[in-house]
Amino acid sequence: MAILKNKRPRSVLLILMIGALNTITPISIDMYLPAFPKIARDLNTTVNNIALSVSTYFLGFALGQILYGPLLDRFGRKRPLYVGLLLYIMATIACGMANSVQFLWLIRFVQALSGCVAAVAAMAMVLDFFPADKSAGIISLLILILGISPLLAPSVGSLIVTIFNWRFVFFALAAIAFVVLLVIFFFLPEGHTADRSVSLMPKRILTTFRRILFTHQFFIYAMAGTFSFAGLFVYVAGSPAIFMGEFQTNPKRYGLIFACLSIGFIGSSQLNHLLTRKFRNQEILKMTLTIQLIATLFFVADIITGWYSMASTILFLFVILSCTGLTYPNAASLAIAPFAKNAGSASALLGFIQIGVGGLISAGVGAMPVRGTLSTSSIMAVSSLAAFLILILGSKLRSRSNLPERNIDLPKT
Repeated sequence: MAILKNKRPRSVLLILMIGALNTITPISIDMYLPAFPKIARDLNTTVNNIALSVSTYFLGFALGQILYGPLLDRFGRKRPLYVGLLLYIMATIACGMANSVQFLWLIRFVQALSGCVAAVAAMAMVLDFFPADKSAGIISLLILILGISPLLAPSVGSLIVTIFNWRFVFFALAAIAFVVLLVIFFFLPEGHTADRSVSLMPKRILTTFRRILFTHQFFIYAMAGTFSFAGLFVYVAGSPAIFMGEFQTNPKRYGLIFACLSIGFIGSSQLNHLLTRKFRNQEILKMTLTIQLIATLFFVADIITGWYSMASTILFLFVILSCTGLTYPNAASLAIAPFAKNAGSASALLGFIQIGVGGLISAGVGAMPVRGTLSTSSIMAVSSLAAFLILILGSKLRSRSNLPERNIDLPKT
């Protein structure tokens, strides 16, 4: 499996193109959030039922990772990208034509299943074009690009809904994906040669994933990072009910709050770029998980005691989202570092775990008997505790193990 080092464009341009791929999923989620009340009215259902379309998107996104990982290793990066993005565009247009909430759930699943190729390829390309010891910093820069979406997407979605209607939000998403597809076709080099020795037989694919999963370094950091990062999914699924439901904010104000809270996630990811120059990834991850756990526990206590307000809710969410901006790049970098020659499969499995677990956890926001801030904060606290325990206990077990952790070349057969 050869990496094409002689075809690198300038790093900044390359990061921008990979970052554009990485924004497809967040804008697909964020842009239609302000339209929840209008979608619910048009489809004769509730906002909570519309929120389930976020969870079905996460589920499709998670499953799609497993499909695209081996394809990206076998056929190179660009050919699967073309197919996946074309299917995403068609599914997105179909979302804009939905006439029932059940169809919206289904087509959002298909939309995610096809469009997730962009995120898988983006993560794999980090290892294609950059050394492993720089990957956490590169991922942080990608988050800066990705951060444009939560800053702008809800506001853009609110504007579209105001001028036209919610269906045009999906038509706009399809147009954006088409532009990204053109850029990738004409300007992005192939980062990885096609490797026909990579098997597409289900049994062999599952064997490869199993070996990746049970590599100590991958398992510990993937799972700890996943439960920490789940806080972001819970926030996305629960924030419309909190701010537009419980606190009665209008869509425009909600978009502004969403953008302001996103600054925490984006800002901390850029702080991470500086921290990695002075501290090890493991040290940053442990300290951040500690802060996140404390913040979520205080958030729950604030709500149970009845002292909470919209201001305190925003403050706690800002701290929690800031923590995810630090845990995500460090955990991802540590998890996939041993698999430079199997980056597609490793990043796919990592994405499957992160999105799958995050999606299931976020579904609990609507399933819990309590609603609003108590539901969201409680799930965040449990998830943060799980992340902290996995890292602490896993690190102790790993220190007693002699298993290899770097440059693991998995067999193709």
